[in-house]
Amino acid sequence: MNQCVLSGNLGADPEFFVSAEGTAVASFNLAFPAPKKKTGWLRVVAFHKLAETVERYLHKGAKVAVVGSLDQHKWTTEEGATKNSFQLICQAIDFIKTDGRGFEGAPEDDLPF
Repeated sequence: MNQCVLSGNLGADPEFFVSAEGTAVASFNLAFPAPKKKTGWLRVVAFHKLAETVERYLHKGAKVAVVGSLDQHKWTTEEGATKNSFQLICQAIDFIKTDGRGFEGAPEDDLPF
């Protein structure tokens, strides 16, 4: 099973674009508590309607809980070193605290909760 649940804060406003195929994509870095009083960081990527929700309502500093699966990327640098990174492919987001941006005037059935 590959399922991860994290809560934390956005480190910056989300990045949003629509792919050449017409798929909405949003991504952001999530800061979360890590062992020994450190902060961990993980890239979170959302697609389709969830990406549009992220772009509209989330912002730097917003506190969220995310559910998704980890995706590992491996590559080789020009110098021949092997690198890898992880990102969370988001399946669901719970809003814990936002500054209210994007909620003004939104129809009730359009709100993400």
